[in-house]
Amino acid sequence: MAKPKVFEKPIGVKDYLPHAVARLRQIEHQALACMASWGYEQIMTPTMEYYDTVGVASATSDEKLFKLLNKRGTTLVLRSDMTAPIARVVASLLKDAAFPLRLSYHANVFRSIEEESGREAEFYQTGVELVGDPSPEADAEVVALAIASLRAAGVDRFKIAIGHVGFLNGLFEETLQGRLEEQEELKACLLGRDYVGYREKVKSLQLSEPVQRVLEGILRLRGGQEICDQARVVSANTTAQASISHLCEMWDALKAYGVSDYVLIDLTMIGDFSYYTGMTFEGYAADLGFPVVSGGRYDNLLTQFGRSAPATGFALKTTRILELIGDRDEAEADRVLIGYDGGGRDEAIAEALRLREQGAIVVTEKMTADRAADLHASLDRYALQGAVFNIFKSYVGGGVAR
Repeated sequence: MAKPKVFEKPIGVKDYLPHAVARLRQIEHQALACMASWGYEQIMTPTMEYYDTVGVASATSDEKLFKLLNKRGTTLVLRSDMTAPIARVVASLLKDAAFPLRLSYHANVFRSIEEESGREAEFYQTGVELVGDPSPEADAEVVALAIASLRAAGVDRFKIAIGHVGFLNGLFEETLQGRLEEQEELKACLLGRDYVGYREKVKSLQLSEPVQRVLEGILRLRGGQEICDQARVVSANTTAQASISHLCEMWDALKAYGVSDYVLIDLTMIGDFSYYTGMTFEGYAADLGFPVVSGGRYDNLLTQFGRSAPATGFALKTTRILELIGDRDEAEADRVLIGYDGGGRDEAIAEALRLREQGAIVVTEKMTADRAADLHASLDRYALQGAVFNIFKSYVGGGVAR
């Protein structure tokens, strides 16, 4: 393998230039402020975790983890999501804290699979975990907060699709009892949105016509509150019935939040993480093919860390939101360039401090009289080191020019 050039970086990671960083921080701060207003407190966890704890507990498969060895030969992983690390903290440092816990975060995460198809191996997420509340109201809260957080981050047009792992599990238990391999194949088709493949697989199972019709019919169970009523007659299985009841109660709560117009029920959704046990959801923006938010209920994860508790949460795909809104024009703060020579330095620096206290962005530069004259002779906006300034003041030659 050829030695990389000095300016090269690994596949799947990127540099963020100042303008992009400013937008990324804006998205982060606005989303976290929204989450804080709902009572969620921010938490930070290490970038590296032990493979035998967080790595194993994570829903990310082994081949998608970035692994490394410390000097003692212990295998570590770069965190692939924030849910498992937070579960570790809730079961240890917060073991005496009363439920429910409302925690928020912003962090970079790493998945080697993202190197494929031009995706990123390192990306940013901003999200929440609500631990200790098993109710439909808790799930509705995180969905409503996800909607509020997207809007706070600057995403205007999007839809949230919610499903429930239990509905498909119950339906498949009833129609494909004992045929676990076929169940998993059908779930894989639904997870990949391969509806043509799903239909072909159903036909290949040589089922009775009524059962085949039921399994193919779930592809039409997408819509509003009416889907709850339609789904109740699809399966008599108790798990499926309980799942639909849960979603119906969620819908009522979402109407109370005033956000049901953003939501549709999609009973083909199963979520892309194996630790989901109940409600799952994804949000898609109008101008982006990838989800900008995803989440769900994971009631069994904390048991792996020794503190059993129900939990639900979501993660904004912060990097994708940056792609979505990155080219929007926004009003810039006043940018001021102050030039000075040896005699005007004290006045120039004092003026810069005064303007910064008022919120202006100020750059000072020691310059000659000719340099100051050239800037004054140019247009109203001045370029320096890639930045554009709308005001120039000079303290050169013993006077002040504006």
